[in-house]
Amino acid sequence: MVGDNMDKIKLGFASDHRGYLLKEELIKHFKKHDKVSEVIDCGTNSLDSCDYPDYAKLLGREIQDKSVDFGVAICGSGIGISIALNKINGVYCAKCNNALEASYTRLDNNTNVIAFSGDTSLKEAINMVETFITTDFSNLEKHKKRIQKVKEIEAQND
Repeated sequence: MVGDNMDKIKLGFASDHRGYLLKEELIKHFKKHDKVSEVIDCGTNSLDSCDYPDYAKLLGREIQDKSVDFGVAICGSGIGISIALNKINGVYCAKCNNALEASYTRLDNNTNVIAFSGDTSLKEAINMVETFITTDFSNLEKHKKRIQKVKEIEAQND
């Protein structure tokens, strides 16, 4: 998808009020990014208090519909929105604290959404998202086997 073949991607963003300001700065940055063809903003659109599951659901639907290739989710801690996203079939979200974790979650887990705290610095957030969208899944058999087991658990919940 991305990485070596340099295809452009569609990138979706969602946040609650605690992640709103960081989300807006990231959207500005990635609208001009050479690896991103389109940016979709799933909200929120203000600092007014709101519930992160509402915006997780909107971003999750974009992932399910393949309207975006990858998602970026931000809330106060990054934890709540990642939990909500992981309740949506076909969405695999990892809450990351740094670029190394962003790399591993793509390499080993083939995740399609990254989540982090609204308190993350803009520089670190850009670094994590850039690492996330440019790291390809390793395709190692051991990782494919583990991901398949996760998908089987997911299928049991239908």
